[in-house]
Order: sequence, then structure tokens, then C-alpha cells
Amino acid sequence: MKNSSSKIKGLFNVSVILYVIGTLILLNGFLMLSCIPFSIIYDLEDKLHLVFLFCSGFTISIGFFMRLITKKDKNSEIKKRDGYLIVVLGWLFMTIFGSLPYLISGSIPSITNAFFETMSGFTTTGSTILNDIESLPKSILFWRSMTQWIGGMGIIVLTIAILPLLGIGGMELFIAEAPGPTKDKIHPRIKETAKRLWIIYLGLTTLETIVLMFFGLDFFDAINHSLTTTSTGGFSTKQASIVAFQNPWIEAVIVIFMLLAGTNFTLIYFALKMKFHKILKNDEFKWYLSSIISVILLLTLLLSLNNNISFLNAFRKVSFQVVSIITTTGYATADYTTWGYFMSFIFFLFLFSGGSAGSTSGGIKIVRIIIIIKNGLLEFKRRLHPKAVIPVMLNGSAISNQIIYNLLAFIFLYLFIFTVGSILLTALGVDFLTSISAVASAVGNVGPGIAQVGPSYSFDHIPLLGKWILSLLMLMGRLELFTVCLIFTPYFWKRI
Repeated sequence: MKNSSSKIKGLFNVSVILYVIGTLILLNGFLMLSCIPFSIIYDLEDKLHLVFLFCSGFTISIGFFMRLITKKDKNSEIKKRDGYLIVVLGWLFMTIFGSLPYLISGSIPSITNAFFETMSGFTTTGSTILNDIESLPKSILFWRSMTQWIGGMGIIVLTIAILPLLGIGGMELFIAEAPGPTKDKIHPRIKETAKRLWIIYLGLTTLETIVLMFFGLDFFDAINHSLTTTSTGGFSTKQASIVAFQNPWIEAVIVIFMLLAGTNFTLIYFALKMKFHKILKNDEFKWYLSSIISVILLLTLLLSLNNNISFLNAFRKVSFQVVSIITTTGYATADYTTWGYFMSFIFFLFLFSGGSAGSTSGGIKIVRIIIIIKNGLLEFKRRLHPKAVIPVMLNGSAISNQIIYNLLAFIFLYLFIFTVGSILLTALGVDFLTSISAVASAVGNVGPGIAQVGPSYSFDHIPLLGKWILSLLMLMGRLELFTVCLIFTPYFWKRI
């Protein structure tokens, strides 16, 4: 026992790991306090402000205690192993403590369901076990939306932005959590980068809230949907999602902000700095916009012709659903599974795509798809000219072979996890289409899928063990697979 303990201490900086995780737990507790005004305004008779005070106080106490006992080592360097372990354990502990308001208030009394809903929130997946969302207290619904907003840009990045305590080790955390194969640095110092990203994130959320209120939503619905749009999370305050509002202007606003949230935030920063030439040279952004526009036009035409719907109405329905699924937001204004088998298959494929790298969306990411397609096409040319050096170009620069190998490994791992997850769900008695759809949605952090987990259904009917499997898959997808898978390999626990 002593040997294993000393071995772990030799591999990891245990004190600094506990210190940072304690900081995340502490931050989680303080963010719970934001629900108290809503509980006083809307849920005073239910005394939910006392529930949030207790949950917040308990969470803050645990976080403060962890920081207190490890304070002397807080400035120690965080190495790669420490960074990966902090990210994975940090998300798990945030989810555990984040589920307390559901459990203690009785809104979601099942531990499995509460953990699933919270994990779906923090990973911005948007899958839900709720069948009557409007029946929940509004302060609980606000916390549900807040979990997605926190997870959107990343709780680790939030910590770096607010608390300058990680020193040079902050980059290790940022790399471990960064969505996508590339993460352009806006500023050479990671703390300043995180701050700028969060300013943009907060600015988009605030702006959307104001615009949604202008077009008719009350403050509560506006702020909740802004929190879950900017994070590409998709939790709604309505069981019917956005269709409940029956307002085309609100749908249009949400489509615009979903598109922005699915864009690399570095490009939004460049736009604010009037550096439009950098945006126009970005291959991923051009593919992102052109592919969305092309798919919308194609599916609009098909829906209009096959379902006897006017072109304008079809365009309204299709554009919202396409942008929602590709950006992995998961809102709905229509049930695309009723549009026919071909349309359902197309939307199933969208569960894998995702938005841009450096955005809050999940999925494989557009930039990976671009590189894989370009490399595949160039392989034909290499066959004809085996001695020629023909690199894959992205944004005018050559992509190294190492990045190509990493992307191929990522795609293989993605498909392998999808296959294993689907097998496990079918083994639990879930039908085939629902299984592959639920797993693809979980790994891609999308939310709705097809079959029995489509836009008109919840995940409540999934077996208990299946919900734990999907929760793990949501975490793996949010942390780009390797971050979670790495800690299960023997290499991670051995000194090489």
C-alpha cells in the first residue's frame, strides 16, 4: 500500500491536483448562489433559496478545505500528467456537486438521473431525462442552464481567467481541455487568452439576452436560452423547446447565435479587431459556412417537394434544425425524424460532424473533416507520384504528418468508442437505432438523435446502467476522447 502511494506521489503532484480541484469545487459553489435571486422571485414558497444556500455552503466548504490543506504547494508546476488528471477529475467532481440541487430539492430524486442531467449540462450535450420541464421550479431550471454555460467554454479555462494561481502550468490544463486539434492563442499568456475568450463568451450571452427580450421573451426565458445557446448546450425552459414560442424572429436570433457559438472564438476576436483578412483566409470557417448553407438549401428543397410544404416554411424549419444539430446545440422547432428515412439519415450523420475547433460545440469538428478529406484526395495523387512530397495544406500552410497521424488516431478512436458504446446499449435491451443514435449524440455532445431519443423524446427510458455509460461517453466527447482514455492506459500510470 505504501509502495503504491509513494509511486503515485512520484508520478503526480498530488497536492497541486487537489488544490486546483478544490478551486473548481469552490467556484461551483459560488456559482450556485446565482440561483438564489430566481428562487426568491419565483420559488419563495418552496423555500428553494434555502436549498441553494445549503448546496452552495456545503460545496464551498469542501472546496475551501481542499485548498486549505494543500495551499503550501499551490504554486508548484503542473505537468502533463497532472493536467489531464485535473481536467477529468475536475469535471467529475463538478458534476457530482452540481447534481446536489436536483437531489436535495427533490426535482430529480434519482442519483442516476441527477448525475446524467448534470453531466449533460456541464458537457453541453443537452440530453435530458425530464418529461415535464415546465413543472420544475424556475431556480432549478436556471441552475440547469447555468451548468451548460459553465461547461461551454470550460470550467478549467474559467478558473484560469479568474484566479491567477496556476502559473506556467496553466497551459497544461488549457491544452487538455481545448476543443479541437488546434487552439490559436489570442495572447501569448494563457491567462490573458482565457480572459479574452470569456469576455467574448459573456458578451455574446448578454447581447443575445437583450435581443431575445426585444423580440418578445421575458427576462427569465431570454437569459436561460442565451446561456444555453452560447454554450451550444440546448437546454430549454420548455418541454417543446423553441417551438413553444411560435415566433420566427426568436428562431432567427437563436440561429444566428448558434452559428456564432459554433465558430472558432479566435475568429470572433479577429472580427472585433477588424482583422477580417484572417477570417477570409480561414479554411475551416469557409467550409463551415458553405457546408451549412448547401445542406440547408438541399434539405429545404427536398422537404418542400416531398411533404407539400411551402419553400419559405420548409426553409425556416430546416435551417433551424440543421444549424442546431451541426453546432451540437440540440434545440428543436420540428421533429426531423418525421421527414422521412433519408432526412433522418442525414441528421444522423450530422451527429458526428460538430462545429469549428475553438468553439463551444462538440463532435469531430469541421477542421478534422477537412484535413481527412484533403489527405484522402491527395493520396490518389501520391499513388501516381510516389516520390513527390505532396503535403496537406490548411490556411495556406502545410500540415505536418504528425498531425495527420493524430487525426487518423482520433477518428479511429471516435468510431471505436461509438461502436463499443452502441454494442453495450443494445446489450442492455435498447433497440439498435436508438442505441447508435444515443451513443453518437453522447460522444458528439449533441442532445437529440433519432428513433426513441429524437427531438420528441427524452432519455428517461434508457436503462440505469445505460445512463451511466452515456454519461461517461458525454465526458469523453467533451474532453476530446484522448484526455479521458489516456488515464485508463497503463502508460499513464508508469514512469517511462
